[in-house]
Amino acid sequence: FVEGPVWEPTAGYLLFSDPNNNLIYRWTQDGEVSVFRTKSGFSGGDIARYHQPGSNGLALDSAGRVTIDEHGNRRVVRIERTGAVTVLADRYQGKRLNSPNDLVYRSDGSLYFTDPPFGLPKVFEDPAKETPFSGVYRWRDGQLTLLTAELRGPNGIAFSPDERFLYVSNWDPARKVIMRYPVQADGTIGPGTVFFDITKTVPGGDAWDGVKVDSRGHVFAAGPEGIYVLAADGRHLGTIATPEHVANFAWGDADRRTLYVTASAGVYRLRLGVTGTGGFAAHAAAAGNLR
Repeated sequence: FVEGPVWEPTAGYLLFSDPNNNLIYRWTQDGEVSVFRTKSGFSGGDIARYHQPGSNGLALDSAGRVTIDEHGNRRVVRIERTGAVTVLADRYQGKRLNSPNDLVYRSDGSLYFTDPPFGLPKVFEDPAKETPFSGVYRWRDGQLTLLTAELRGPNGIAFSPDERFLYVSNWDPARKVIMRYPVQADGTIGPGTVFFDITKTVPGGDAWDGVKVDSRGHVFAAGPEGIYVLAADGRHLGTIATPEHVANFAWGDADRRTLYVTASAGVYRLRLGVTGTGGFAAHAAAAGNLR
């Protein structure tokens, strides 16, 4: 099971998580795969209790530093250039986070992330669960702000190209929705609206996972039937059928026209006719290349 891809634009390689095996891998353009980081999400001794102890979402900040959602350690960390680990968030109002899942940087340096309990051994019923809700948070300058707690399984997260809206997908078979929230001047969000809903039209126990947005405002969402492509007004433009069940994706290559897809045991890529946003958009913005 592979997840959380992010493209490193300077050296030109892909990082992606293996939550089940507590690893982060690096894929280079010559096809070589190597271990980038061991103990990527859990450093404890009782790892056998966990189904997904490792890292999940990965992102780069404006300085190109890797930021990691650590399931088993229940925190969000940043890897410094020296290799040191800086803990950005591990508690809200004194209570430990559940298991940070996905994350995205805004161009002002703020970090937004989702925190369902999917990385805990017994998920919602885990006795170690301290936070009674599944939150969507904003981190900036050492301050953690709860943005919303209305979703049972907030998962994928992405901004519209102009950063006026925040999209959050919900992994909840009882409410298979993607929400859209207006972003306020102070970086918080206003009341959300349902952007897309497949609760009644797509039966079964699967729901939404990763979300990304292209430069034209199209939303790419990992769903039960593949990669859903949605217009900015919520219309379903089509679904990209994939060989395996899709978990997440990232924009990559120098022109940001390649969508790298993590799907079950495989990593795939799609060349598209449109550039992507998010992922390393903050890194590109720092270099003056965001468009």
